[in-house]
Amino acid sequence: MTNIMGWKWLVLVPAVFSATLWGHSSATAEPSAESEIAIAAPTEIAEITEIAATETAATETVQPAAVSADATPTFNAAQPVAPQPAQVELPTVSPVSVVTAQGMPQVIPQEMPQTMAETPAPAPSATGATSTYSITSAGQTRSFQSPNMTRLTSVDQLSQPGAASQQGAMDQLTSITQLTDVQPTDWAYQALQSLVERYGCIVGYPDSTYRGQRALTRFEFAAGMNACLDRISELLAASTADLATKEDLATLQRLQEEFAAELAALRGRVDVLEARTAALEANQFSTTTKLSGETLFYVADIFNEEAGFDNETVFQYRSRLIFDTSFSGTDQLRARIQAGTLEPFNQPGNELGFGAFGNTDGRFFMDLLSYQFPVSDVARINIFANGGGLDDATFGNTINPLDNPARSAITRFGQRNAIYRTASTSAGAAINFFLTDNISLQAAYLAGENSDPSPGSGLFNGNYGALGQLTFRNIFDVVDLAFTYVNAYTGTSTNADGSITAGVPFGLGSRASRVDIDRPVIANSYGIEANLKLFPGFQLGGWVGYSAIRAIGVGDASVWNYAGTLAFPDLFSRGSLGGIIFGMQPRLTGSDAAIGNRLGQRKDPDVGFHLEAFYRYAVNDNIDITPGFIWITAPNHNDDNNDEFMGVLRTTFRF
Repeated sequence: MTNIMGWKWLVLVPAVFSATLWGHSSATAEPSAESEIAIAAPTEIAEITEIAATETAATETVQPAAVSADATPTFNAAQPVAPQPAQVELPTVSPVSVVTAQGMPQVIPQEMPQTMAETPAPAPSATGATSTYSITSAGQTRSFQSPNMTRLTSVDQLSQPGAASQQGAMDQLTSITQLTDVQPTDWAYQALQSLVERYGCIVGYPDSTYRGQRALTRFEFAAGMNACLDRISELLAASTADLATKEDLATLQRLQEEFAAELAALRGRVDVLEARTAALEANQFSTTTKLSGETLFYVADIFNEEAGFDNETVFQYRSRLIFDTSFSGTDQLRARIQAGTLEPFNQPGNELGFGAFGNTDGRFFMDLLSYQFPVSDVARINIFANGGGLDDATFGNTINPLDNPARSAITRFGQRNAIYRTASTSAGAAINFFLTDNISLQAAYLAGENSDPSPGSGLFNGNYGALGQLTFRNIFDVVDLAFTYVNAYTGTSTNADGSITAGVPFGLGSRASRVDIDRPVIANSYGIEANLKLFPGFQLGGWVGYSAIRAIGVGDASVWNYAGTLAFPDLFSRGSLGGIIFGMQPRLTGSDAAIGNRLGQRKDPDVGFHLEAFYRYAVNDNIDITPGFIWITAPNHNDDNNDEFMGVLRTTFRF
């Protein structure tokens, strides 16, 4: 019944509002006059039809109930009105059909004959003026007051709410379930739920009630409407913050117009690349194997050679084909075949051997066969089936930026510490273990006669080399450092001509440094290698190596070698390299008397030096031209021999 009365007041609002305007006009014009407004009162109130929210349709005739004067809020302002109320006759209202939308009850009056009389108002208060009205219907009269209102031009014209409006402050809601007096069956439940949970702009009373039947003040309506509009503005701003603006679209359109020609050209290039890619996929070498190649051309000659060691200008080459295959993306199977015509020059010692060497009479052979794979995040293993050297066992950690026979140092001595050449090796295994990001440990065992089943040969009873190395990389982003130990055994072997070969196979240095006395030898070698990257275009490095050699059953000998290097990356042009090497090639510094008697000397009589300089000019990414110059003083570490000079022009092709 309470809801029905609430809806009846909605019907009376137009009449009240008209009376308010009339009373307001009268009070303003003649506040002291006494007049009466006659209202034609309807004789009865039409049936009020109400459709409940839980029913499809229901019609109920309701008689108006007595309404107390307390039902209408009293305003603070009061305005004097005429003491003699005038009566106004209201016309009869025609019946209107009932319309129901979304389950919301609507009450439409059909006939409302009533009399509205303006009664004298009480004395005006200090705060404003009001008009008092009465409504007579079906023999009953109701009175109410309405403030006299004028049009506002500024919010400052509104008086602030009193202390009473500050009491009963309401708390912000996050869920409609916090309201105890709002049920899902209420017709406005969904609207309230949306405003509370979606927009967050509805508040409730501290006692968790909403009081939906309570009258709404203009202040509350303005505050609620403003809160909802602010929340909607925030949601719109958040949802459109990342969207392109009209200015962005205009800029993009302008760029498209300006670069239309470039875009068309780019589209054409992409089409060409797609065609080429399709051709490559149709004719690719392998899905798992990468083929690369390298060819070296040498033009070289020696000048001022010793009498009896005449040499002519030569043109030599070496060519390699490298097949790198990966099965998992982290492993590598490498097969390298090689052919060449590199012959050593005639000279008293072995100082002028090229970094790349070997004469195969133009026939390709398997130069290297290895398989490298990870065993954990910090360790890798490299298994060599053929052609493995101790320098390969370091996993590229010889600590010399000039260690590349095809693109860096020209001679074998200029590439790395000579102790890496103290063993004749081929097959075995090596492990690279990373202790930290900058520190690693390499260990290897390689045999030189692994495929020979004869006694005194094989994987473990023939020639071998064992390596252990501790490597420090990029210490303070400047220093590379390594400490190397090599244990090597070399037995005697009979050559095709019946001669016996023995000693340490340095392949460089003086002849005496090999301790070749037709006896097996064991060499324990120790080395330190370092390189300082002082500037982007300058590096300073070098090494020192000592070999303690024992000829089994004969005696002991000592051999030393050392060098200093200068590297100039990107000298004069990108990809180019300049290098200088100065040092002493392996030299016999002392031995037992028995070894000296067999060698004819206890040590090398003098000290000869090696000076090498080269400049690699990068023609492009695939072709390098490297002129070089080598000066050997006291060849074979003997001042009796003339100094030797060698000029070299090396051309490198890579594909």
